[in-house]
Amino acid sequence: MSAQRRTFRIMRGGGPAGSPAALQTYSLELNEHATVLDALEWIRVEQAPDLMYRHSCHHGSCGTCGMMINGKPKLACLTKVDNLASNDIKLEPLVGMEPLGDLVVSPVALMSAYPDNSGYIRESEVNNDAPRPQALSQFERFENCIECGLCMAACPVDEEFQGPAVLAALNRELAKTPERRAEILHAAGRPDGVYRCARALECSRVCPTAVYPAKHIMELRKELEKESSAK
Repeated sequence: MSAQRRTFRIMRGGGPAGSPAALQTYSLELNEHATVLDALEWIRVEQAPDLMYRHSCHHGSCGTCGMMINGKPKLACLTKVDNLASNDIKLEPLVGMEPLGDLVVSPVALMSAYPDNSGYIRESEVNNDAPRPQALSQFERFENCIECGLCMAACPVDEEFQGPAVLAALNRELAKTPERRAEILHAAGRPDGVYRCARALECSRVCPTAVYPAKHIMELRKELEKESSAK
């Protein structure tokens, strides 16, 4: 298994009480299967034990390792180094969120904007015809969104905006709880809601779990237009 030397320029410092943020360079050899998260693990073990970044699982289902990789929001655990166009790889914290130091950001802006009483479980659209245990009336599954914040970082809107993840969650809640229709559409139709979307579609392009937030935003707009035309 061949190894190739790679250079990583990593934003260090920053945060409320940290040193001024600045890029620091690290070099190491990696095989063709290595991900950016693998590289960070080796850098922390061998060269920078105080390097700060988040991860939980190494297989793209938790969303905590989101960062800017060569200027694009990606999950470090899913991004293979060999798939990056340059041997000079730049890593920075996600934009649009408060930096806490190195590659770590605060998720408060994302999490606090999520709709109240939103659920993480929904009826599964898979295996609907499969036999179910007697105790189950339906199969259920987790929502696709892993709250990684990549869509928020990719969004070009520079005004106050609820953001793609929040609006996608509102649309999912509308499908699951139609009795809350008035409440949900009121939230979606606020000045910082769906009409603030610039339709750049970047949120859908970067989503690692195919939520396609732009589609949900457009569906909410259609529902709001139905309400408006009915009055």
